Amino acid sequence: MVFKNTLKPTVLWLVPLLLLINLFAPEAIAHGVAEGDKAYIQQITGVHIIPFIYLGAKHMVTGYDHILFLIAVVFFLYRMKDVFLYVSLFAIGHSLTMLAGVYFNLGINSFIIDAIIGLSIVYKALDNLGAYQRWFNVQPNTKIATLIFGLFHGLGLATKIQDYEISSDGLLENLLAFNVGVELGQLLALAFVLIAISWWRKTSVFFTLAYSTNVVIMCAGFTLIGLHLTGYYLGF
Repeated sequence: MVFKNTLKPTVLWLVPLLLLINLFAPEAIAHGVAEGDKAYIQQITGVHIIPFIYLGAKHMVTGYDHILFLIAVVFFLYRMKDVFLYVSLFAIGHSLTMLAGVYFNLGINSFIIDAIIGLSIVYKALDNLGAYQRWFNVQPNTKIATLIFGLFHGLGLATKIQDYEISSDGLLENLLAFNVGVELGQLLALAFVLIAISWWRKTSVFFTLAYSTNVVIMCAGFTLIGLHLTGYYLGF
């Protein structure tokens, strides 16, 4: 992929990125769930399909780390069958580890997992920039990478759900409902992303700004890594 690499667009993109980082940094380090949602979940027992579907969809739609990874994954996918394949691999990965992580109560440090999720964003942005071909003269298998990073994204979801302290009564049904919500939220977010990118590709500035955009995505990934490692070492 050949880019029109210009410094000015990159600088212009980095300004709003830094503003967003300052705005969301405390929330990113805290790694918490909405207090209202948490209080509600802790009070209920039994099977509650609709609330958990809602919570799953809400988490995915508002999960900027998952959405950034999805944007990077579909950035240069032009055929819907390719989009379906990669999104399916990602969904399979995060569904497996999310369900297993919560159901078997796996002890996972949320900061480390979220730092790895940040790494997945950096990895895919660098892939979009053609860095691995230029640096190492190799092209990693993007399908396998998407599946593997999907597994880590699922562990990140599992840590969020464990924060809810869900009752064991109806746990499996509620987890499956949460996962359905996650997939619905992912489809909704993906629809907006694909519409925006499809429109952008028709403009004359797409390839001019494609390099800059992936640099911004990469910087966001590095920022998430730094924030979560800071949270880990400082014990937030």
